[in-house]
Amino acid sequence: MKKILQDYSKEELADMIKPSFRAKQIYNWVYHKYASDFDEMQNLPKAMRLELEEKFTLTPLKTVLVQDSIDGSRKYLFELYDGHTVEAVLLLMREEQYHDDGSVKHQRRYTVCISSQVGCKVGCAFCLTAKGGFIRNLTAGEIVSQLLMIKKDNEIDANRRVNIVYMGMGEPLDNLDNVAKAIKIFADPEGMAIAPHRQTVSTSGLSSKIEKLGKMELGINLAISLHAVDDALREQLMPINKAYNIESIIAAVKRFPVNDRKRVMFEYLVIKDVNDDISAAKKLLKLLDGIKAKVNLIYFNPYGGTDFKRPEEKDMIKFQDYLTQRGLLCTIRESKGLDISAACGQLREQERKDTDAGY
Repeated sequence: MKKILQDYSKEELADMIKPSFRAKQIYNWVYHKYASDFDEMQNLPKAMRLELEEKFTLTPLKTVLVQDSIDGSRKYLFELYDGHTVEAVLLLMREEQYHDDGSVKHQRRYTVCISSQVGCKVGCAFCLTAKGGFIRNLTAGEIVSQLLMIKKDNEIDANRRVNIVYMGMGEPLDNLDNVAKAIKIFADPEGMAIAPHRQTVSTSGLSSKIEKLGKMELGINLAISLHAVDDALREQLMPINKAYNIESIIAAVKRFPVNDRKRVMFEYLVIKDVNDDISAAKKLLKLLDGIKAKVNLIYFNPYGGTDFKRPEEKDMIKFQDYLTQRGLLCTIRESKGLDISAACGQLREQERKDTDAGY
């Protein structure tokens, strides 16, 4: 089996390929010109191109399916070398804006949500990814290639910065070494040059690994998938809470290094009649006291077979108002891709059902 070229940092390639300056040229072809074949790299000697072709692959992922939303979001299902699939989503956060003379005032702004595992061990009750169980970790190159393929497919220039959120399939901190390596590869100024402050790692709250991530001092943003304000409810929604309870998560967050201009994000998935009342908002306010925090309220995104329901807009606003009026920064995440398979794991699950049915 060939090695995945995107698994390697520029420095590692320089150690493997001689003369070492060729590593920078290869990086340019891969991350700036989106080369998918070594034959495209015309400034490399032919013998080197043939040798690289024998040892490496530039295309560890294959696009199986793409769904387009009316809001500009695009959801991708990628197939890996072993036939397993993962999802990634391109989110259009702001349309292009123009001056009166027709010149561009603001370029489009994108966020890309990427996966770190095939399946997930955490087993959250509301998450479709969990239904398929955990299969394996993604390599750093498989993580990196999701964004690379999305940028190429959407003709997003190499010098255009995007924001990355590790919020797709899987628990990033369960694959910490490969995620950390991907963060560094993304950030290489001669690669995609996506600075760590544009990258957000979202975790279900593995407190010991939050500590480990903090000690790496990568400079990334941290998001905690909290979703409940007491251990009893959180254990129902997220069984992992039995191993990492809310108290241990809050303690780890308080020790996590946060940039002076940044806040720790607390993701709070709001489910109708489960965690959407003011008593929950009161507990959340108390829980986050003393933390430089931002709460992101998320509408539960219904999918077939779940008993959970999407909350009412008025209850979301009421919840938000309670927190903001008491000094806690709180936003309601605008739902994206409601007209496509937007819930994480939904596109993969649908494709598996279609395959099993012989479609």
